[in-house]
Amino acid sequence: MSFNEEKLNQFIGNVLSDFGGSASAVLCYVGDKLGLYKAMYDFGRPITSQELANVTRTSERYIREWLANQAAGGYIEYDSSSQKYSLPIEHALALVNENSPAYVAGGFQVLMSLYKDAPKILEVFKTGNGIAWGHHDRDLFEGTERFFKPC
Repeated sequence: MSFNEEKLNQFIGNVLSDFGGSASAVLCYVGDKLGLYKAMYDFGRPITSQELANVTRTSERYIREWLANQAAGGYIEYDSSSQKYSLPIEHALALVNENSPAYVAGGFQVLMSLYKDAPKILEVFKTGNGIAWGHHDRDLFEGTERFFKPC
């Protein structure tokens, strides 16, 4: 079998990027649903993982990992000298302020609905019957409404 190794490597790079984006999308959903972004914004200054866990009544261990993911993805900023995280105002406009024209958090909720509906989607590919709008996961409806609310 003959193949173009450069083309294969480029494709694998695309797949790995999709994997990273998919995993981060789930964690953005978590940040939205647990109010982590809002808590960071409301805190008003850079925050540690322990402070964020305390404010949101969540597990510091999981918050620490969430913060690391979010910083690696550029959703939040990390200051290594203070070991604190911050949510830039520009990011807060997209992730916290539901009245901002840049608000996108509902989009993560829409994506989660697709994962939750995966068994239904697999079935319709076999049967060709489709999925009635009302049979989708409720995150589709809520997320769509939230995503388009500022428009």
